[in-house]
Amino acid sequence: MPNNDIWNAAAAAAYDTPGVGIFAADLLAATVARLQGLAADGAALEFAIGTGRVAIPLWAAGVPVSGIELSPAMVAELRGKARDSIPVLIGDMASVQVPGAFTLVYLVFNTISNLLTQAEQIARFRNAARHLTPGGCFVIELWVPQLPLPPPEPQAVAVRAGAGYLLVDVFDVAAQWVVSHLVRFDADGAAQLFRSPHRYVWPAELDLMAQLAGFTLESRAADWVGTPFDAAARGHVSVYRLPGRAPGTGHDSRGR
Repeated sequence: MPNNDIWNAAAAAAYDTPGVGIFAADLLAATVARLQGLAADGAALEFAIGTGRVAIPLWAAGVPVSGIELSPAMVAELRGKARDSIPVLIGDMASVQVPGAFTLVYLVFNTISNLLTQAEQIARFRNAARHLTPGGCFVIELWVPQLPLPPPEPQAVAVRAGAGYLLVDVFDVAAQWVVSHLVRFDADGAAQLFRSPHRYVWPAELDLMAQLAGFTLESRAADWVGTPFDAAARGHVSVYRLPGRAPGTGHDSRGR
């Protein structure tokens, strides 16, 4: 199922979960604080801005924010909350050009994996570079794949379970694909299934994509508060920077 067909009106209307999950106040506060610091008094551009989960509080913190989003339905939800405060262009984050100069481009919650080929993922890095001023940075939040044991054929891995939901990933290791199956149960026990395909990316592969677009890895943490990244980490927040003087500093980023 193409990703541009997944985020329809029904999916967009059900996306926000105020106060819990990825909308938890402490997670959003840490995310906004980190991005605000990296923007360094400049403007930020969000790839896959969605319903504005991160963009709206970042804008409220004083950072000028623009966005690119493939789904008009997701943007409609954003407009219901932020009206016209945040400029958004509808289209592919690997190619759409947004007017303006940005010190920060970012994407959160695994959205680079929504591009299902390596070439498309590299194109997103290159598009980020086109939007950034010298010394600007590109921030990616991404999960670390938890592959099933051999044999290398499609297998299911239970990723997470809680009250009223179950998340199961089905892997195709040869294609480097995973289809996430999120099952939600209502109070009567009826189930609703939401599926989304992804191309998973290892941190080392992501670093090589960054190099092809002219970036170098500046830092990698396991989360937004800076927990050290190690073999036990289930995700990472990686900061890539272009050559040139880093915005808001007196340091040349090539001198690291």
